[in-house]
Amino acid sequence: MSEIVGVSFEDGGQIYYFSPSELQLIINTEVIVETEKGLQFGKVVIENVSKNKKDLNLPLKKVIRIATEEDVKKHLRNLNDNEKAMEQCRKLIEKHQLNMKLLDASFTFDRKQLLFHFTADGRIDFRDLAKELAALYKTRIELRQIGVRDKARVVGGLGPCGLKLCCSNFLYEFDAVSINMAKNQNIALNPNKINGVCGRLLCCLTYENDNYTEARVGLPEYGQIVNINEGTGKVISVDILKGSYDVDIPKVGVVKVTKDGNNQ
Repeated sequence: MSEIVGVSFEDGGQIYYFSPSELQLIINTEVIVETEKGLQFGKVVIENVSKNKKDLNLPLKKVIRIATEEDVKKHLRNLNDNEKAMEQCRKLIEKHQLNMKLLDASFTFDRKQLLFHFTADGRIDFRDLAKELAALYKTRIELRQIGVRDKARVVGGLGPCGLKLCCSNFLYEFDAVSINMAKNQNIALNPNKINGVCGRLLCCLTYENDNYTEARVGLPEYGQIVNINEGTGKVISVDILKGSYDVDIPKVGVVKVTKDGNNQ
């Protein structure tokens, strides 16, 4: 087992595990951590806990220190400079006539790197843009193209449920979502109902899929021909949560049956 803390670099952002370096850290503590890209300013979202080593990507980077008042001021200056870098980069994108949409810009805490996220319909040759940005800011420049789901996380917004998007609120990793999950839950395959603001299948289709799969055990499929006490008929509806289904039997009518075979 290894002692870890979970740190996020932005509200609702992905959680990264770090070694607490013998520090006892509580949630919302602002810290400076070591990353592959240099020092970063983050906030503790998971307090000191022990985690199985096989679930970790070892060796872990360390928490350098609890953020000081000067660290917080520097972080705020970086946030302000991020906005200015966004404006400058947009001007250069227009200058180079690149078909890309800039989403955000962020300096690492030690300003050794400036990262830009963007979306585009295809591959973009941004080499000249990167060279000009590097000459302007005198630091390493990284331009990273992201997909529509990551874009939704960065931009944020409200889902069809009326709540804040899961991906920008608490969902730190994207699970694979398939159309079969909607079918498994008897959800109408209407794109307006099963697609999120990103245009992809709703992440929440995964939340209850295992429960529906378990509840389906013993139930026939819609349209299946079944034999019951009243005769042979066709399944015309299935209520997964109630564990029952309707069978249309010629000359008898519709009979409601539970998964244990009893009529209702």
